[in-house]
Amino acid sequence: MKLVLIALRNLNRQKRRTYLLGGAIAFGILIVTLINGFAGSFVINVSENFSQLLAGHLFVSAVERSDDGRERRIVGDEQPILGALEASGVPIVTVTRRSDFSGALFFQGTSVRQNIVGADWTRERFLRDRLVLVDGSFENMLRTGADGRRNGIILTRDIARRLNVEIDDRVVVRMQTVDRQQNVGEFVVAAISFDPGLFGQLSAYADLDYVNELLLVPAGSYQTIGVFIPDIQAIDESAETLYAALTERANVFPRTRGSDDPENPVAALFDSGDDEEWTGTRYRLLTLNDILSEVQQIVLLLNGAALVILLVLFLIIMVGITNTFRMIMFERVKEIGTMRALGMQRRRVLLSFLLEAGFLAIGGIVVGLALAGVVMFFVSRIFMGLDSPIFILLKNGYFTFRLLPVQVAMNSVIVTILTVLAAYVPSRKAAQMRPVDALRA
Repeated sequence: MKLVLIALRNLNRQKRRTYLLGGAIAFGILIVTLINGFAGSFVINVSENFSQLLAGHLFVSAVERSDDGRERRIVGDEQPILGALEASGVPIVTVTRRSDFSGALFFQGTSVRQNIVGADWTRERFLRDRLVLVDGSFENMLRTGADGRRNGIILTRDIARRLNVEIDDRVVVRMQTVDRQQNVGEFVVAAISFDPGLFGQLSAYADLDYVNELLLVPAGSYQTIGVFIPDIQAIDESAETLYAALTERANVFPRTRGSDDPENPVAALFDSGDDEEWTGTRYRLLTLNDILSEVQQIVLLLNGAALVILLVLFLIIMVGITNTFRMIMFERVKEIGTMRALGMQRRRVLLSFLLEAGFLAIGGIVVGLALAGVVMFFVSRIFMGLDSPIFILLKNGYFTFRLLPVQVAMNSVIVTILTVLAAYVPSRKAAQMRPVDALRA
């Protein structure tokens, strides 16, 4: 306890020096904590936003193969899927059904290639919450034309600008059916949405029944079923449970994880396993984590970058700490000699100075974490808008931060160790001084 009191007293003797070194440590902790906090919420926000755009956390599709080898992607019998969901016990918020195709949109001699997704607009509230309309309305999607079809379409602002279309303009689409035959249809522009960040051209949205009609999908069928679960952190666990239950009821493709597949994991939906001989219907399970596997890699890179920044900052700070403690030793030569003359052992002298460095590190860490908390609090209160270019990274238009206790503890331990190491060499040299030499100085 006496050594602790001596270390604290010594820190208080040179307040300006202590504040300067502690401030440098606090600044390093502040920067690294902000990066870690942003990276922690990055994957969750992107996943939540994409789950609403893609209509689920778990996705099950099916491929039908006839005896002559022809295939088509269609869920004609959903009972194995629904039965597996019930048997697995996976908690479900809601289930969605979608079909999609890639086609060419034409308007007054201009054409644009676009992926078009069919959604049930009477049920999909998640999609309505996520899409930000700059013109038109969701109610236009429920309008029925003279032919009895709901053929409205929501285009992103970029696609609408490239086609030079406005609300109520009619655009022609050319695409392939599930049997790979050419087909033509007509859409009416019902709304124009804001481009959601880097992924603004991901899809246009239309009515599920009309998309199925263009694809020549039989009534009551579709291409993909999406499952929302209440806990986004439990996606992988829920997928394994559902996969086991589905395997007992149907022929299922092996699980393809985004981290294991060097190609785009979305292409797994269309991979029918040509290297295997089979006929009938085969189901495939894909998760949001598989689709966003590259986002996980970005988070790892951000955390890695934060660690590198931390090490670089503290290597620089260590130089300052080492030089400062050399100055401290020079200033306290007579004091060290007196303590040694009174019987204090060398290791206790060394320990007193290392405790001083340790308390300096702890003080800087506490201040840095406090400042990071204040910055994150105020930044998270700034509404960036749902039409922000970084919309896909935000949660309802706000920045969010998520810190893992393990990361905070690891950063704190690293900083403390580096600070103590920086003070060790001059402290050890001071402890090895002979009392007579120190008093003579």
